[in-house]
Amino acid sequence: MRPYYFGDIFYNEFIQNLNFRIHIMIYHLAIDIGASNGRMILGSLQNSRLSIEEIHRFGNSLVTRNGSLCWQIDLIFAEILTVLAKCATLQKIPKSLGIDTWGVDFALINPDGQLVGDTVAYRDQRTERMDEEVSKLIPPEELYQRTGIQKQLFNSIYQLYSLKSTHPEQLARAEAFLMIPDYLNFLLTGVMQNEYTNATTTGIVNANSRDGDWDLFKQLGLKSSLFGKLSLPGTSIGALKLEIACQVGFSCEVILPPTHDTASAVLASPLGAEKELYLSSGTWSLMGTELAQANCSEASRLANFTNEGGIEFRYRFLKNIMGLWMIQSLQRELGKNVSFPEIIHLAQEAHGFPSVVDVNQAAFFAPANMVRAVQDQCARTQQPIPSTAGEVAECIYRSLAESYAETALQIEQLTRRQYSTIHIVGGGSQDEYLNRLTQQATGKKIFTGPIEATAIGNLLAQMIQAGEIASVTEARKLVTRSFDIQQI
Repeated sequence: MRPYYFGDIFYNEFIQNLNFRIHIMIYHLAIDIGASNGRMILGSLQNSRLSIEEIHRFGNSLVTRNGSLCWQIDLIFAEILTVLAKCATLQKIPKSLGIDTWGVDFALINPDGQLVGDTVAYRDQRTERMDEEVSKLIPPEELYQRTGIQKQLFNSIYQLYSLKSTHPEQLARAEAFLMIPDYLNFLLTGVMQNEYTNATTTGIVNANSRDGDWDLFKQLGLKSSLFGKLSLPGTSIGALKLEIACQVGFSCEVILPPTHDTASAVLASPLGAEKELYLSSGTWSLMGTELAQANCSEASRLANFTNEGGIEFRYRFLKNIMGLWMIQSLQRELGKNVSFPEIIHLAQEAHGFPSVVDVNQAAFFAPANMVRAVQDQCARTQQPIPSTAGEVAECIYRSLAESYAETALQIEQLTRRQYSTIHIVGGGSQDEYLNRLTQQATGKKIFTGPIEATAIGNLLAQMIQAGEIASVTEARKLVTRSFDIQQI
């Protein structure tokens, strides 16, 4: 492909060339970045089905920088540029792209558009005891009533208050607060937008007004000017910056999908009735249902449920459960020669090992050794202590399934509805052993798939915005006929 220069003539020719190509096949690009890896997936409608193609994948990991665990944001952005250049090489130019990531983490931007401080990760210890400090300013009951967000020590509200306590100079220098996907969008387009679904994970968005809780900012002593107007999924940010377009060889529109990965995964969950739950299964497990109104009741708070934003202002009423992070940690401790299928086999050989732990205990969040953490918890609760890798894996798997069953029951009690079905989506939907244990523990019908639910939801949001799909209902029907949805 010939290079394109900054002059208007060359750039206009470049856009015309792009338009010619996208009339042949309309592609959209989902940039789905998780805590352990990133996936870049092209999607297109072919014969009334959604066709997807993974064109790039990269590892994502934390590094220690200035005494904190941080995301390598420069490397993440470099990978985004790599995949865009690869699209040009493949001559599969996307009409639009969308970025989704995990929640709660953010970047602070100074008036010159430069990063202030580091992009610190939620597994860092800087929020230790910050919940106690915040509770001195606003009682937990009132905070939940206003935001509806599950108390998690890593929530942005506690990260911000930690900065106020330890690095107030960073907050003083900052002009804007951007969640991680918002910051990546800013690097691509030069436009700052705060997307709604990810912003709700901060714990500083009011569940009723669906905007920043400005009184809360005052109570915490934070500048409300940091927080911009919230934009809904489907909002167009604009085209790639000219220098980015010239670097990668094309331009395209940048669209906001639900930028929180779970919100995108829920959009791709083939829900068809009110009697269905979703379980987004991966490093984290997130089980819930969609509600038209937030449930900010005291009963909901005590059960530790959250009301995060979803597509079309639907509330994702769900609970965060520790998830396959525990199995991933076990695999790392056993060594690279032990695969996940081998861990499942070991667990099956130890089937019937009776001990069950509370997977949401803080001890499992970032332990130095997951095996020891499981053993210690069993000892504290006076249960048989697992002594082999298989027994540890079986304990983890059974504990996850029991946690899912307990969570489903709590949802039924809090919503006063009965749910007959659970849709398991995401990478964890491939774990047939855990799926069977979940079916046995819950007694509900279990459907699995799609595997790449987050990227698919990202693509669906872009296609709805483009007018290629009529509605969320039609998008979910498209998922059902496009992917292998199996019943356990």
